[in-house]
Amino acid sequence: MADEIAEMPCALIVMGVSGSGKSSVGERLAERLGWRFEDGDRFHPAGNVAKMSAGQPLTDQDRWPWLQAIADEIDRVCGAGERAVIACSALRRAYREVLVHGRDDVRIVYLDGTQDLIAARLAARKGHFMPPGLLASQFGTLEPPAQNEHPVTVSIDAPVETIVDDIIRRLGPGRDSRNRP
Repeated sequence: MADEIAEMPCALIVMGVSGSGKSSVGERLAERLGWRFEDGDRFHPAGNVAKMSAGQPLTDQDRWPWLQAIADEIDRVCGAGERAVIACSALRRAYREVLVHGRDDVRIVYLDGTQDLIAARLAARKGHFMPPGLLASQFGTLEPPAQNEHPVTVSIDAPVETIVDDIIRRLGPGRDSRNRP
């Protein structure tokens, strides 16, 4: 299977546009694998959060320090022999290249969904700094992962548990930390 890998990666980057379920899926996936979960949003400098809260899309200049901070955390985690699931939009290939930077022990998990489905989710969400009006900008920026990035691509049009089951199945046998047949 194209999505299978011989060794379990030290980090999984759960990517997609805002509202695709990166945090919900990432947290549950980390729990099931027995790994640590990190929300990439916590690596944003305060200026980025203020800009997004004001409804202004980030520029690449804004993103580079944020992406590098996440890449540094991935390097730290992998170097320490730990494992982590990190939720990060990683919308462009160039952004994913900063995060992965040639490592073969880091995998991308792409949460794929329609703009209408995600807009409905964002409209119902409270207490997050990404206003729904920026969704069109995110879809305009999105470059879905190419096959040569070896992504695990899953539809978000399912319950979180089903999405996580699909991801774990694609990572290969014996990947779930729970005792399941």
